Amino acid sequence: MHIQGQTLTIAADNGAVAAKLRQISEELISSFTTRGCEVTGIQIRVQVQVPTLQAKQVHRIVGEKGKQELESLTQNMADSPLKAALQRLARR
Repeated sequence: MHIQGQTLTIAADNGAVAAKLRQISEELISSFTTRGCEVTGIQIRVQVQVPTLQAKQVHRIVGEKGKQELESLTQNMADSPLKAALQRLARR
């Protein structure tokens, strides 16, 4: 909320909240006036806050049987980035 002069500016998180605040803005002005605040107008602005998503780090463990299967798979493969990646995975 921010008051500049006699206008109160309210930031809403989404359009639905902004619409509801616009519907009750006259009641809000009346309520502020009865409490001694000189508010004659209300501006509603939508200010969306995008949450930052952080990827979870999942550590997966390849068992002995999985390592053996990866090694046998790479034996028949031609040299390629996929073969190198599978070999690195098997060594972990």
